[in-house]
Amino acid sequence: MMPIDEVIAQSDILTIHLPKNKQTVNLIDTKMLALAKPSLRIINVARGGIINESDLAQALGNGTIAGAAIDVFVAEPTKSSPLFELDNVVVTPHLGASTREAQDRAGEVVADMVCLALNNEFVPFAVNLEASDANETLKPFVPLAQRLGRVFASLVDAPPEIFEISITGEIGAYDPGLISISALKGALSVWTNNAVSLVNAPVIARQLKIQVNKSSSKTTQHRDYVNLVTLRSGSHNLSATLTGRRREARIVMIDDHLTDIPPSEYMLIVKNDDRPGAIGRVATALGNANINIANMDVGNTETVGSALMCISTTTAVSKEVIETLRTLDGITSVTAIGS
Repeated sequence: MMPIDEVIAQSDILTIHLPKNKQTVNLIDTKMLALAKPSLRIINVARGGIINESDLAQALGNGTIAGAAIDVFVAEPTKSSPLFELDNVVVTPHLGASTREAQDRAGEVVADMVCLALNNEFVPFAVNLEASDANETLKPFVPLAQRLGRVFASLVDAPPEIFEISITGEIGAYDPGLISISALKGALSVWTNNAVSLVNAPVIARQLKIQVNKSSSKTTQHRDYVNLVTLRSGSHNLSATLTGRRREARIVMIDDHLTDIPPSEYMLIVKNDDRPGAIGRVATALGNANINIANMDVGNTETVGSALMCISTTTAVSKEVIETLRTLDGITSVTAIGS
């Protein structure tokens, strides 16, 4: 067996798998860490105290080693530690699984969570998720909020200074954090080129100086729907819900125009003067460009003379076709989603 000082001196990644006893307490301290390469990353999932936490924090802070991942601490649960303040440290709550059956089950749960994360889905037990409530009632609205965020981001020219996210109705009885970061994730995937997750979405929003205001209410303004997720910024607003036994997603309001259409990968939001011929001209232009219309809804507003078409297409609509639509008589704006 290689002596531990030689192991540390040669390692880039070192994992600790030792019992805690008189011989192993503070086994890795300042003297031992001084032998390490600057590239060393150390992982302790064995027992707290085998690595001296203060010495480790000092080594990480001054660049003696590159990073650490710590699952165990001298005092558990630990509410304060110098390790918590360092960007090159990952800390997790100590997972206790002493029996073989518990270890097997813990491994299965971890594998399931990793699969969810790799599939970009909601991970229920993520310790760094900025959402205090992951109630079963809210979970079906997570993908809806993400899709709604992508649609909303296409309505807004650039990341806004203020982004309002609200949940109303029965879901309004719960904390809006989970739905808020889901909508934010969807919007940021359009507004930025970064890889966005439910965990880093709030961080990216702060970097872009987006003020996210989230709210919830048990009452809803819409007379036809029990639950609503609504996004707002400036003059733009977008509301959606889940309907029927299949919990199908429906966009029910776009910029104060009542609609009823499922969100889809490719969509056009066309605002026009409310007079005869507009729908025909838009449909003809899309047909001439060999664009197939999969779904369509027309929304009106209380403002006289204003109307909106929400069109789902089976393929992306090119910039040239979008520009053609914008030149049509009576068309005031065209927004493309997924093109």
